[in-house]
Amino acid sequence: MLIKNWSILSFLCFASFGVLSGQESFDERVTSASNVRLTITNVGTFGNSFRGYRDGTSDQSCEYPAGSGKEHLFESGIWFGGLVNGQEIVSTSAYDAPQGYAPGRSGFEFTGEIGSQLTRRSSLFDNPNYRPDAVSHEDFVAVYSDKNVQVPGTSIPIQGHNNPLNIKVIQESYNWNYSFSDFFVILNFTLINEGQNTIENPYFGFWANTVVRNVDITPAGSGGAAFYNKGGNGFMDSLVLAYCYDHSGDIGFTESYIAQKFLGAEDKKGFRHPLVDTMSRTGEVITDFEAHYSAWEFNNTSNALFFLPSTDQQRYFKMREGLNKNACWTDPTSPDCANGVARDFQDELNQAGNRSDLISVGPFTDFDPGDTITVSYAFVLAPKNEDGNPNGNNTLFQRQNLIDNAAWAQTAFNGEDINFNGKLDPGEDNDDDGKITRFILPTPPDIPKTKVIADTNRIDIYWSNNAEASIDPITLTKDFEGYRVYLTNLGFDVTKTLDLANDLVLAAEYDIPQNGYFKETGFEGILLTTPEVIEGDTFHYKYSIPNIQNGWQYAVAVTAFDRGNPESNLEPLESSLISNNFRVFAGTQPNDDMDKNEPFVYPNPYYAGAAWEGETRSPEESRRLVFANLPKRCYIRIFSAAGDIIDEIYHDESYNGSDSKWFEFFGSEDPENNKFSGGEHSWDLLSKDTQIISRGLFVFSVEDIDTGQLYKGKFAIIK
Repeated sequence: MLIKNWSILSFLCFASFGVLSGQESFDERVTSASNVRLTITNVGTFGNSFRGYRDGTSDQSCEYPAGSGKEHLFESGIWFGGLVNGQEIVSTSAYDAPQGYAPGRSGFEFTGEIGSQLTRRSSLFDNPNYRPDAVSHEDFVAVYSDKNVQVPGTSIPIQGHNNPLNIKVIQESYNWNYSFSDFFVILNFTLINEGQNTIENPYFGFWANTVVRNVDITPAGSGGAAFYNKGGNGFMDSLVLAYCYDHSGDIGFTESYIAQKFLGAEDKKGFRHPLVDTMSRTGEVITDFEAHYSAWEFNNTSNALFFLPSTDQQRYFKMREGLNKNACWTDPTSPDCANGVARDFQDELNQAGNRSDLISVGPFTDFDPGDTITVSYAFVLAPKNEDGNPNGNNTLFQRQNLIDNAAWAQTAFNGEDINFNGKLDPGEDNDDDGKITRFILPTPPDIPKTKVIADTNRIDIYWSNNAEASIDPITLTKDFEGYRVYLTNLGFDVTKTLDLANDLVLAAEYDIPQNGYFKETGFEGILLTTPEVIEGDTFHYKYSIPNIQNGWQYAVAVTAFDRGNPESNLEPLESSLISNNFRVFAGTQPNDDMDKNEPFVYPNPYYAGAAWEGETRSPEESRRLVFANLPKRCYIRIFSAAGDIIDEIYHDESYNGSDSKWFEFFGSEDPENNKFSGGEHSWDLLSKDTQIISRGLFVFSVEDIDTGQLYKGKFAIIK
């Protein structure tokens, strides 16, 4: 991790450098199908260096879970190197830099051509980006190369990039919304030698500058080095996986891991993996392919082992001579360890520090002009498996969720290669195309089409029966079994760090009766006698949740699950909670007569620090007062006791909370998934000029736009 001294001025300089200079070859997007919000670019970088995080200029860098404020990555990228006519040359798409990527900056040597961008694809039929060649629920595809010595479309030279390898890269990222896979993003790279030279002894590396902090608790980059030097690192040889966690930073708010995992590769001789002795296409057994783990500390001047590699020769050395191959890695007391001086590398890395790391693999077969190499990695994230002990213990038990999640990422890569040996064995060719198809996951039933309606002290949930027609791609049978309804507890969003996947609690479960699976409860309690049509959609089931507190946020979700496949040792699978959740606010219905049903305010008086405010770094911007018993369409006006207008609010049936700061912090990422009763509207206690409102007595008026009826009332703010 680096000391990233980032300021508004430096951000503006970056914006001017990258955009106003005329650069037309840079594009970035953020993953949204899974529970990971990872920034991906079309020049081979991942993460966004915390550029203006959550200030309207940038999105998440690598947030997990989505909406939690838990960040895990400063920046990451690919390295590729080898020998050209005896000279060691390495091209990098990302490298240690205090402000991260900028066009022309040293170490950022891959570029897209003018007009290039990330292409979005989806395997979901109802997605506007549906493509039959899509691999996952959300693919991003980019093409770039290291052949340019200046940024295309500009006169900006790429610093230090004088010896391009002329490598073209086709980069694909995959992420799914399944509950058993929404914690990883797979990165697949196809490299093509478009130059005239053979690259001997080539190695591929994946570099990452991971940092695990909660930016809702400690703003990104605050405190300089103190923000970045709290991470603990490690490498698990048996999984070819490097990881990072918050050793001593935002403890209690960052109980999670991030990992970079090597999945597999292929060159002209065949499949390559350091844990698998594979047979080449010529019959040769390949045994020399290895994984190397390296790490270095920012601004380290005393420990040569952890010096930052600043030249091509030093970078290539790191790629082919990892710490995990050193005698000190497995036996610190070995006579061969540091010339007899005992050093425990793994223990040193586990201490709090400011590090970058690299997983490299190779050597590949000599890379001739026109040859292709394919390499796959994954970012894997996981909550700490809590055992009551400090993060710094970093025990195998604490890493168990990470290990389990990494197994799912490997399963996705393996696809039809069930035996994981790089060849197609009998019974593995499910699609009968004569070759291994990778990146296949078993699929749960389709997500039920859902409609949520907020009422007074009540939530009604409707859904259709579309999931019941789902066909499992492995067994080719309809294996739908039932539905589950989830609800969060009162105040789930403001009492701790948000983790929706774990905050949703099972409220009800229904499944097919008398078939020998699950509880066999049947659907009698939820099946509608006659399907109900709401806003043009037909719904077959209804579940109601009574006795809900008005004004409070509840998250609800409906999933479908299947029976699993005992023959293939596959447990029952469930559709995504994250992709089908709604934030619901029970409250009063639209009011058609304010004389009979007077509008009111709650809580009244309003005490600063009200229970639903929650903890943010901007407490004055996360307050919420509710106007209730409102007409369907109206104006709400707030006045001081002296009659000065403070704010004017327009309310109608499309209200989704997006005009209040509170919902930016605690509501849904997509405001359209905030569901209200129609007769209530929240106010953030800020004036129309976003000034903080002081304590005192206030007057409000409600004007019914359709009838002209006017109501006036009072409320108090106490701080």
